[in-house]
Amino acid sequence: MKKKSDLENILAGVADGSVDIKDALHLLRRSGVEDVGFARIDHGRRERCGFPEVIFAESKQPTQISVIAKRIVASGEPLLITRLDEAKYKYLKTKLPKLQYNEQARAAYLTRKAPKRQAGLLIVTAGTSDIPVAEEAAVTCETLGYAPERLYDVGVAGIHRLLAQSDKLGQAKVIIVVAGMEGALPSVVGGLVEVPVIAVPTSVGYGTSFVGIAPLLSMLNSCSSGVTVVNIDNGFGAAMAAMRMMRLLEKKA
Repeated sequence: MKKKSDLENILAGVADGSVDIKDALHLLRRSGVEDVGFARIDHGRRERCGFPEVIFAESKQPTQISVIAKRIVASGEPLLITRLDEAKYKYLKTKLPKLQYNEQARAAYLTRKAPKRQAGLLIVTAGTSDIPVAEEAAVTCETLGYAPERLYDVGVAGIHRLLAQSDKLGQAKVIIVVAGMEGALPSVVGGLVEVPVIAVPTSVGYGTSFVGIAPLLSMLNSCSSGVTVVNIDNGFGAAMAAMRMMRLLEKKA
């Protein structure tokens, strides 16, 4: 059956019997694309993937971001804009006065409701210098419905700091571990817990860290079985993976 792009046509087809309910659901999950010329906004992403579209601001013009952001807000979804510098944020603030900004995360957001406080999602950093990447993950989770707990600056250079927080580690359902330098912390955490661990290498470190490649390789070669690794400085990607895991856990509960 030919795919329809208009919601009214799909509903009319169901009403007159030319489209059965199963086919209509299939079409609806793939509909909702709004063409604004320079972008095709995917309003159907939550239906397919569980979370709405997020704007990646880097390399986009402020006017382009503004148009996309307004369409997402008008659709009733929470708004998240990642990799947004302060100058672009100030422009967007004039268009969306309720827009908020996390400077460390370089992310702007506009939420619809308070995130869940019982989520069991924990974000851990090796050092204070890794916090900006961790905050990108945290803001992503908070904007899209999950309130993570933060445990910062507990790296292997002072391993007692991590071990003193064993209760928090034991209570978590999914853990994001953010580390630069040699990237050892995810292996340590992965050896202490039974829940999923998502490792995020950061570009923090001295010369031979090669702007995050050294911790990336360390995490990919982790001796703790089952540690998942995302790209360098990709707090957003880690958050999205963690929330997919959380959703599965909630469905099974």
